[in-house]
Amino acid sequence: MSRDEIPPGTLYLLILKTLAVRGVLHGCEFAESIQHHSEDILQVEEGSLYPALQRMLVKGWVAAEWGVTAGNRRARYFTFTADGRKQLAVELNKFERIMAAVNRVILTSQ
Repeated sequence: MSRDEIPPGTLYLLILKTLAVRGVLHGCEFAESIQHHSEDILQVEEGSLYPALQRMLVKGWVAAEWGVTAGNRRARYFTFTADGRKQLAVELNKFERIMAAVNRVILTSQ
């Protein structure tokens, strides 16, 4: 099965939802979790993931702390903030509105 890139405008949603479900994660764990839960269809590239996490830090949606992985490597671990929980609701609402609009166009018979 081929892998697809993350649809534009959904990376924040996927990262925030992954945090909501999994809790504290480091960067590679986000990518692995999204790929696993999408049944290997979605692939998050490092070149997209880490800049998005940095922007989310600046916006206050996540907090970060340095730690050590199970493999004894230094990694930055991310957690949800109250603003991040609020933003997840915003991102979910936006996604649902867009998907409903896309479905209306696709299901139009004329």
